[in-house]
Amino acid sequence: MDSRRRKNAAMQGKLQQLRSVTNSSAVNKASIIVDATRYIEELKQKVDGLNSELGTAESSSISQDELPMVTVETLERGFLINVFSERNCPGMLVAILDAFEELGLDVLDARVSCEDTFQLEAVGGESQENESIDAQVVKQAVLQAIQNMD
Repeated sequence: MDSRRRKNAAMQGKLQQLRSVTNSSAVNKASIIVDATRYIEELKQKVDGLNSELGTAESSSISQDELPMVTVETLERGFLINVFSERNCPGMLVAILDAFEELGLDVLDARVSCEDTFQLEAVGGESQENESIDAQVVKQAVLQAIQNMD
């Protein structure tokens, strides 16, 4: 008899625990289990929804990560170059500076952050012996240098 009482007490404890987790107000065992089943289904739907949101976010960020965003503005004597990438790749800064050198741009001022993302804001001035170049040429040279890093 004692083992039967212990089993019954253990079962009642587990049912009470199940009631509290699922916020069920049911009294009998069958109703508690039905409420628990509904609760599990709701959790599955939430997980599926979160997984689909995560998949959508990942697929959209992959297309943005293919190439960094590069903007070039023409200044009175030179260019303001901004480069932003969601990922920092080893050698990206060196590749960009090499592109500046090939174009004959002197870096007059620069701010760089390479921790998690890559951000560069630089003012590049044309050297005296350099023939005149435009913003589009600078942008293409920077993008080409980044593509050729591999």
